[in-house]
Amino acid sequence: MALSIMHLFTKVKPGSAMVELKTLNLKVGHGIEGDINADPISPRQVLIVRYEDILDLSIKPGELRENIVVAGIEFENFIPGSLLTFESGAAIRLTFYCEPCKQIANLVKSLKSIQGKRGILGVVIKSGQIQVNSNFQVQANKFLALSENPYKRFLNFIIKIPNGKVVTYKQIIKGIGVDNSYLRAMPTYLKKTSAADYPVHRILDSKGYLITYVNNQKNKLETEGIKVFPEENFLSDTNKNFVDIKNYLWEDNTMYLE
Repeated sequence: MALSIMHLFTKVKPGSAMVELKTLNLKVGHGIEGDINADPISPRQVLIVRYEDILDLSIKPGELRENIVVAGIEFENFIPGSLLTFESGAAIRLTFYCEPCKQIANLVKSLKSIQGKRGILGVVIKSGQIQVNSNFQVQANKFLALSENPYKRFLNFIIKIPNGKVVTYKQIIKGIGVDNSYLRAMPTYLKKTSAADYPVHRILDSKGYLITYVNNQKNKLETEGIKVFPEENFLSDTNKNFVDIKNYLWEDNTMYLE
């Protein structure tokens, strides 16, 4: 059976409905052109589901907020780490399973029934246009699958931060593919990691301030050539140190291309 694209969807702004289209433009280091989830450092630029799975669950195409509905892929080949290559030359790397969430709970009797059938997230690794009814190929295990554990993805993300560069909480949230509720988990992640040999000193809060939970952060950053400035706050007995992040921010859009 030929592998084919059944449906294509995009979402253009928060709160809007999914829009069904005949074609989608995929852009490497970006995602789907015009889609709300397009982001250069995100591992969840695209959501793909099997037509066979939504048919089995009696879910209409688009209701899982997926971008691409495909048919013909064997279940054992539709796994994180697979490579999908389309007729135009466009290609998507599947990264990790999309977790069932409360927003789709009304579609099934139990969220457990949709485990593993919610679809798989992916990143665009080659640009091109894809269209409904066109064919594609799949190569299973072409890449390493990303961990289903957000903390492990956090570790994998921060070890890539180069010497002399910094990232913010918000970038980490995007880069590990979780929603903003995980901002509350950042202090826990930092405390858990600070004793190990990870470059947590290169992490700043979302406004560019140094982190309380990171030991000797100021000295470590300055040793790498990063200028740290004191903020004088006359309403407080303590001063906070910050980095002008526009000069040192790491914005790598190649993290998931290899």
